[in-house]
Amino acid sequence: MRRMNRIVATAGMVMAIVAPGMGVAAGVGDKAPDFTLTDQDGNTVTLSEVPGVRVLEWTNPDCPFVQRHTREGTMKELAARYATEGVTWLTINSTHYMNRETDREWRSEHHLMAPILGDFDGKVGHAYGAETTPHMFIVAADGTIVYEGAIDDDPRGAEPAAQRTNYVARALDEVLDGKTVTTPETRPYGCSVKYEK
Repeated sequence: MRRMNRIVATAGMVMAIVAPGMGVAAGVGDKAPDFTLTDQDGNTVTLSEVPGVRVLEWTNPDCPFVQRHTREGTMKELAARYATEGVTWLTINSTHYMNRETDREWRSEHHLMAPILGDFDGKVGHAYGAETTPHMFIVAADGTIVYEGAIDDDPRGAEPAAQRTNYVARALDEVLDGKTVTTPETRPYGCSVKYEK
């Protein structure tokens, strides 16, 4: 799904987008591209040095989809819930015009648990083929990407949270139970990642 050349745009937002000419990004079943990024406080994080299951969440504080999920506490609550299971949540900001200060302010304002890693040159985002904010990836303990796509099945937030299918939560439950992820890939929704052009 991720590599389909289909663009659905309204008011500057996209349901899914593939930028041409970027090469083939890693996908489900591939080894997750390793990276070292700096968080909002200047600490470096290397993916391969983080043990266990990891969730990668692409974000942009300016994106209305991200703002809605932040108000609802979607990512914050999942990060806290699965931290008790040994899952590490890493938020990545590939927005070219932002910096550590904007990430620090956003994280502090909303009391977010996960570090926000700056990928302002977009290299990590392109390696994963991150298209939207949010765009979610789950990396298993062995380093394999086992899920990528949307956070849930309700792009517009029309349904109560309890009535949505949260794809990330379901996939994490399956991974932690030693099962195969039944829905390993969905179409991401949100704003397009604001890569430097």
